[in-house]
Amino acid sequence: MSADDLAARRHRIAQLTVTGQRLGYLLYLAAAALFFTGFATRFHGPLVTAIIVCLVVGSLVLAPAIVFSYAVRAADREEPLPPH
Repeated sequence: MSADDLAARRHRIAQLTVTGQRLGYLLYLAAAALFFTGFATRFHGPLVTAIIVCLVVGSLVLAPAIVFSYAVRAADREEPLPPH
């Protein structure tokens, strides 16, 4: 694998981690907004389901994104790629 291929792969993974983190935190924000909406009104079944889905999907997206972002940074520290 050439240095260019490795740099492209690292860049792609870094971009995916940024997207994953944004999506995960956005889902957490949506869960919080839905929770306070339910707190102000009444917690109905579909609202509770939406809160739980946002929390579960947000966790499933956010956790790997955070881990992979640390992995990409560690790989850049351990084995920096030469500039073009």
